[in-house]
Amino acid sequence: MPETQYAKTHDGAHIAYQVFGEGPVDLVVFGATVSNCELAWEDPSAARFFRRLAGFSRVILFDKRGVGLSDPAEPHTPLEVRLRDMRAVLEGVGSSEAVLFGLSDGGALSVMFAVSEPERTHGIALFSTYARIRWAPDYPFGVTDDEIDWLVRYSEGYWGTPEFMKFILPSLIGDDARLRWWAQLARRSISPGALMRQFLDNAIDVSALLPLVQAPTIVMHGRDEQFIRVEHGRWLAERIPAARFIEMSGGDHLPYAAMGDAVADEIEEFVTGARAPAAPERRLATVLFTDMVGSTAIAASEGDRHWHELLDRHDRVVRYELGRFRGREVKHTGDGFLAVFDGPAQAIRCGQAICSAARAERLEVRVGVHTGEVEARGDDIAGIAVHIGARVMSKAGPSEVVVSEAIPPLVVGSGLEFEDRGSHQLKGVPGDWRLFTVAP
Repeated sequence: MPETQYAKTHDGAHIAYQVFGEGPVDLVVFGATVSNCELAWEDPSAARFFRRLAGFSRVILFDKRGVGLSDPAEPHTPLEVRLRDMRAVLEGVGSSEAVLFGLSDGGALSVMFAVSEPERTHGIALFSTYARIRWAPDYPFGVTDDEIDWLVRYSEGYWGTPEFMKFILPSLIGDDARLRWWAQLARRSISPGALMRQFLDNAIDVSALLPLVQAPTIVMHGRDEQFIRVEHGRWLAERIPAARFIEMSGGDHLPYAAMGDAVADEIEEFVTGARAPAAPERRLATVLFTDMVGSTAIAASEGDRHWHELLDRHDRVVRYELGRFRGREVKHTGDGFLAVFDGPAQAIRCGQAICSAARAERLEVRVGVHTGEVEARGDDIAGIAVHIGARVMSKAGPSEVVVSEAIPPLVVGSGLEFEDRGSHQLKGVPGDWRLFTVAP
């Protein structure tokens, strides 16, 4: 994660920002209200998206006033104040010209900046945004007063919950652990009351400024989005001179989950004129495999109905502990899971908690843990480290956590203790591997 710094504004407010990447063009991210420039790096998909942008630009990422790590905002803070905040950030990093990347309500801010300072605007890339939000006879897909009232009530009741995040990131429906993580990010971005104040403050109409935009512009929008419908994006693009509208598959309101690579590809081509060939992303990670012991025999003896009840209990136990120990579920294998962690000690303790919680449900689970380099393929992972982790797990007994020889040197001082299981041949993996059982 890049270092977080603060720019001080003319009225003494402090705006949190980060700068990363060494590309020839500055790219300023006018983020959405769900924003915390440190916490966002903990989500693998968001971190991958930021790294993609940093591969072809110098990225300037900041939390708006009243959001994330920046100072609180006064009620009814006008966009002009937010423009001055952004200028303070640009002056702090020495940026004289930039491409503006506007997300959600950051789109209006991008348009205002581009019109007021055309000499500093190299281009505009907009995603899931709008020029105006309220309904009118000539704007039939806008939000009515009744819909705004409903949104206020809904936000009061559901802001910062997985249910709300299903509305914002529908691609994560079914991935309860990641929905819970994004709900936490929402809570740590802004409170429900401040959220609605910002929404109403930012529900302005900048459509009169659109013909004045001089910078090259692309407008990206998911065709299935329900929060800000795709018609907003089309209308916006039609009124900016020579803007190009890109309708994308998907319905996410933020580009940090399923749509990240597609959005990064479009911005890279817009900024550089070409897309870099896709290269596999490799990183060091700790993989954890789980498996329900004796699942075939249980299925044969208990019948389908009882078997599915057991599976549901097993899945709830594993997913709860993955969320508690900040593991990311990669794959569900029916009676087991593959998950990744940033560090081995956390993975081991999660494995111990899974075994203990499963026993309380009269289930037996075995766990294998290995640390090595993996290849990221979207939200999936591959590589020899994944194969090793699976083979290590196969050597574990009921309620055992077994680790590879790579683990013990990495957790010295953690308080974890190991029992040597000797050398083993791991199917399909060259050489002998020393394995260890984690002591209770």
